[in-house]
Amino acid sequence: MGSAKSNNRLLRGIGASPGITIGQVLITDRSRVVVIEERIAAGEIAAEVARFKAALAKAKAELLHVKEDLAARRGPEHLYVLDTHLLILDDSMLTRETVAFIEEELINAEAALKRTLARFKEFFAGIEDEYLRERSGDVEIVVERILRHMVGQDQESITDVAVEGKAIIAAHDLSPADILQIDKESVIGFVTDLGGKTSHSAILARALEIPAVVGLERVTGELANGDTLIIDGTTGIVVINPDQETFRDYLQRKQHYEYMERELQKYRDLPAETTDGFRMRLKGNVEFPEETPSLKGHGGEGIGLYRTEILFFNCPAPPDEETQYTAYATMVKAMAPHPVTIRTLDVGGDKFIADLNLADELNPALGVRAIRLSLRRPDIFKVQLRAILRASALGKVRMFFPMISGVAEIRTVKALLEEAKAELRREGVAFDEAIEIGIMIEIPSAVIIADLLAREVDFFSVGTNDLIQYSLAIDRTNEHLSDLYEPLHPAVLRSLKMVVDAAHAAGIDACICGEMAGEPEYLPILLGLGFDELSMNAISIPRVKKILRRCSRAEAEQLVARAFTFSTAQEVLSFLQSEIAAHYADSFD
Repeated sequence: MGSAKSNNRLLRGIGASPGITIGQVLITDRSRVVVIEERIAAGEIAAEVARFKAALAKAKAELLHVKEDLAARRGPEHLYVLDTHLLILDDSMLTRETVAFIEEELINAEAALKRTLARFKEFFAGIEDEYLRERSGDVEIVVERILRHMVGQDQESITDVAVEGKAIIAAHDLSPADILQIDKESVIGFVTDLGGKTSHSAILARALEIPAVVGLERVTGELANGDTLIIDGTTGIVVINPDQETFRDYLQRKQHYEYMERELQKYRDLPAETTDGFRMRLKGNVEFPEETPSLKGHGGEGIGLYRTEILFFNCPAPPDEETQYTAYATMVKAMAPHPVTIRTLDVGGDKFIADLNLADELNPALGVRAIRLSLRRPDIFKVQLRAILRASALGKVRMFFPMISGVAEIRTVKALLEEAKAELRREGVAFDEAIEIGIMIEIPSAVIIADLLAREVDFFSVGTNDLIQYSLAIDRTNEHLSDLYEPLHPAVLRSLKMVVDAAHAAGIDACICGEMAGEPEYLPILLGLGFDELSMNAISIPRVKKILRRCSRAEAEQLVARAFTFSTAQEVLSFLQSEIAAHYADSFD
């Protein structure tokens, strides 16, 4: 029951990992190291540099020990994040910049490292993609590990936290190493001041199915050990010391959620098929091979979007062919017998990617990014093409290219692809001669000439996030414009219809790998528009499949026809919600 000192305080954060849990709070110290900048004499430079490098070496040894311990106790699953942090520790820029600050600014090593962190964060802050932007958090966690060794501030391991019964961990922040070391028998959830939905800690929490709310800003200051806490990892709501009525309400919600999760698991092995026999493919968006068990466990029929960007981050140089081939081959083998669709590098010319540095751009969203960047560096692009082709010999692989704006671009890409194929043939290296290629449809120009582009490729994959942004001239990361980011805007719906119609007229598939695909509410619209494949986060698949199996494609087409009679996104949304309430209400529990 609720705590005796009930005042029922409610906080709102970011739902990082779904699920409702109720328990007693245990606060663990994960506060940031306080650094005071101090001037040093020229004669102290060597000692400060040595102190920094010693702390760096200790941090690396500590992380390697954690990795080895986890591998021995739990196996290799999910250790990819620790490898990412080890790469950051080996990053020459981290060392070079910190040493330069010590030598040139004559400041202590802690302050120099903090300045280096600020520079890294500045690089990441300009990135449009939320997932990529969150990688700055990995750098910050690594820097904090080094700083603790520099100042001699030991931090208790999560495995050493004394937990009596079952507890909810509260911390300023938790690192991926912390998450991996959580004992799910005693820790039933966590809340943090910092963090985002696409941080590595949040991704791991979802993979391990630990309910979590992050980004609460000052939650650790609001709590005391032993407080009763309710966390709703779906809505991001946290209730401190709930009263009896709130406690009972959330206990019922928790029971209902767990019942629905068990019910959804019944759909895992059922076909994604409508009541009138239309078969739609439901696939997953992934970054790492370690995500494939969750994808399979939720009934995914393959990977519709494998993002390759993470391979290029925090490396002293772009990954070579063998490194990329190993990563792609691992993914193909992990997902077998299901197909894997690999997207080539989709980033801007941001300075943190080695050897891809370009001058700062006034408008990077419209600048040298994605396929434009790859075509400017065919030497690097060809390495990726060869690696993907080699992986295609191991299973069903498709590849596709981001931000294609016209026919000339895709023809240039295809010419480079043919060069890569010819090289592999001469070397006697196996690959799938019939590998399918596709393009991302995310620019209005690609929508307008979709019929021309469809003649050049084997499939379309719509990136709804960027398509909506570019079509409506809305920065979706700008909180002041969030109300104008409207997936059901008539212009967006007409664009989607044009893409599907052009694809089917050319006899190729129309797929979606943007956020719309994983929103159950939009399923009747996407089904009625005629999409063949939806790719989403793994945890969304069962809910989408449940609704799909209760839909008729013919009725969905009629629904879409009526939706096109409305003039605003709000009118379409109101109509859609009324149709869902009338025909599919029980599927949206």
